[in-house]
Amino acid sequence: MTYEILKIADNDGILTVTITREKALNALNRQTFDELEHFFNNALTDYPQMTGIILTGAGPKSFAAGADISEFLTLGKDGAAKMSRRGQVIFDKIEYFPKPVIAAVNGFALGGGCELAMACHMRIASENARFGQPEVNLGILPGYGGTQRLTQLVGKGKAMELLLTADMVKAPEALALGLVNHVVPAEELLAKATGILKKIATKGPLAVARSIQCVNANFDETKNGYDEEVKAFGEISNTQDFIEGATAFLEKRAPNFTGK
Repeated sequence: MTYEILKIADNDGILTVTITREKALNALNRQTFDELEHFFNNALTDYPQMTGIILTGAGPKSFAAGADISEFLTLGKDGAAKMSRRGQVIFDKIEYFPKPVIAAVNGFALGGGCELAMACHMRIASENARFGQPEVNLGILPGYGGTQRLTQLVGKGKAMELLLTADMVKAPEALALGLVNHVVPAEELLAKATGILKKIATKGPLAVARSIQCVNANFDETKNGYDEEVKAFGEISNTQDFIEGATAFLEKRAPNFTGK
């Protein structure tokens, strides 16, 4: 697939994926969803040396300022439900992606854009970032997992307030709430995200992938997170990476992980 909206740059295995609808504040239209779905379905095959992903928006104003509202008006009940489910499936793919995905939030992350950022494993915000779920202003509600992930990140009471008032949250408050991991000057945003991914790249890739899986299991009603952890711990202990990591620790040297 040739991407027209997503721009992908590979920096020694760290992929920067940029949504390039700057004039529309990187609003998420159908084509953007198509390209995000294709990318996350094929990234492991297309970029086998990938160690992590930075997801961001073009320009200094917006990460992604919601969905393209003009596409909503003719959906009807069944069409809207179908679109909501598809968005959830795509964002679940990001949340369960076995390589770390960091949202580098450069400005507005509103509506679907906030939901997209919350689907990533971590969020780094520029000082001018703004977060919000303003859907009730339009007489609708978040449909891509926003009611669930916002509650997971900031707690029920604050999530209720933000969802029902449609208030925007500035970067410092988002940090205090646990909605973002770090706040940095805009010019340091990508460097901060890159630094975190480079650090993670030195760790055991199998252990990183299973850690992502186990954390997500805590929020999956079909799974027992503790059981998933026991299973993962047992399987990881039988890998070459664990033997290498333990041996390197005892020999006081850096490990050479191979993902096996």
